[in-house]
Amino acid sequence: MVEQIRVQGPSAGMKGELMIPGDKSISHRAVLLGALTEGTVEISGFLPGADCLSSVSCLRQMGVEIEETGPGALKVHGRGWQGLKEPSDVLDVGNSGTTMRLLLGILAGTDFFSVLTGDASIRRRPMGRVTEPLQKMGARIQGRSQGKLAPLAIQGGKLVGCQHLSAVASAQVKSALLLAGLRAEGKTEVQEPAVSRDHTERMLRTFGVEIGQEGNRLWVEGGQKLQAAPVQVPGDISSAAFWLVAASIIPNSSLYLKQVGVNPTRTGILDVLQAMGARIQLMNYRRFGDEPVADLLVESAELQGVEIGGELIPRLIDEIPVLALAAAVARGRTIIRDAAELRVKESDRLAAISRELSKLGATIEEMPDGLIIEGGAKLVGARVESYHDHRMAMTLLIAGLVAHGTTTVSGCEAIPVSYPDFVSSLQRLGANLD
Repeated sequence: MVEQIRVQGPSAGMKGELMIPGDKSISHRAVLLGALTEGTVEISGFLPGADCLSSVSCLRQMGVEIEETGPGALKVHGRGWQGLKEPSDVLDVGNSGTTMRLLLGILAGTDFFSVLTGDASIRRRPMGRVTEPLQKMGARIQGRSQGKLAPLAIQGGKLVGCQHLSAVASAQVKSALLLAGLRAEGKTEVQEPAVSRDHTERMLRTFGVEIGQEGNRLWVEGGQKLQAAPVQVPGDISSAAFWLVAASIIPNSSLYLKQVGVNPTRTGILDVLQAMGARIQLMNYRRFGDEPVADLLVESAELQGVEIGGELIPRLIDEIPVLALAAAVARGRTIIRDAAELRVKESDRLAAISRELSKLGATIEEMPDGLIIEGGAKLVGARVESYHDHRMAMTLLIAGLVAHGTTTVSGCEAIPVSYPDFVSSLQRLGANLD
C-alpha cells in the first residue's frame, strides 16, 4: 500500500455491489479463542488484515498450529489452556490493541513468562484498565508506568475470580477479564456503564462456555473448557460504514453491501444514519452461527444533523470519524458527546477529525469528549494527514470523493490494518485515484 493517495473529486456517483471483508473483532476472537479449544476450529470469512494477522503470529509463537486453507479460510488446531507454550521471543502485536488486551487476559492464567509489545501507537495506548484488574486477580504484570503501558511482562500463575466495575464500556477490557476468569478460581464478574460489543460472549457460548448475564453485568465460573466449533465470520459493519456514508452523501449513488454483520451492539451507525435521513434497507436477514447478518442497500439522500451521545457511543465508537464527515455535509448541526475514548485510539481521533476535515472546509468545534459540527460545508480538496490511522485514512479518501478538486491523503499505508481491499474497491466503483 502506498503512503500517499490523491483523489479527484467530486465523484459523479457510486453504483455497484461489494462483499464486505470479514469483521475484524470476530476474526481476532475466532483465532484467539479457537486456540484455547480442545479440537480443530475451521474459520471462514477471516479478515487477513494486519491486525488479525498479528493475533495469528502471536499464537504461532506459542505453539498453536494455524493453517491457511483458502482465501479467508483458516484451520486452528486448538491446544487447550494447558497446551500453550512459552514463547521464545517477545510477542509483537503490531498496531492491534485487541491482540494486546485479549492476550493479556489469556496469558495471565498460563504457567509461563511472556512479554508483549507493539508499534509506537500501541506503546502509547492505555493498558492499565486491563492490567490493574488482572493484577487484583493475582496476575504478575510489569511494564512502563507501573504496568499501564507496553512493553508488558507477564508471569502467568494462579488467578482468583474478582468483581470488576469498569469505568468505560470496553469490549476489550471485558473480554480480557472473562478469558482470565475461565482460568481463575471461583466466579469473575464484570459490570460496564453501558453494553459494549458482545462478540466474545457469543463466541464463548458457541464454544460451550456458560456465561451469566443481567443487563450490563456478566459473570463466568472458572475451570470451564472450550469445545471446538466452526466459525463463519460476517462482514464488518465498521468497514461497511465507509460505503454507507459514501453512498449517502455522493449524489446518484446506490450500493449493495453483502453479508454485513448486524449485531445489535454494533448497529449504532445504522441508527444514526437513518435518524439523519439516510436511505438504508436491511435485506436477507440471517445468522452466521450466533451472529446476525444482513445485506444492506444504501442510496443517496439529503442528510440532516443529529445529536449523538450516551449509551449509543459504544455501539458506533469506531464509526465516528466517517459519521463526522456525513455531518459536515448534512443540513444543520450535529453534536457528538461522551466520546473521549476516541482520544486513545490509533490516533487522537477527535483532534484528527477536527483538524483534517477543517482543512477541507468543514466547520468543527472540538470538545473534550466530542465535536460540534456545523453542516452544509462545501468541501474543497486539500492536503490532509491520517496520522497513520486506518479509519482516518479511509474517511479522508471518502471526503476526497465529495470535495471539489484534488485531495491528497497521507498515511494510507495503514489502511490494510482493517480493510486490505479498500482502495481497489474504490477504484472498481469508479473513483479517480492516483
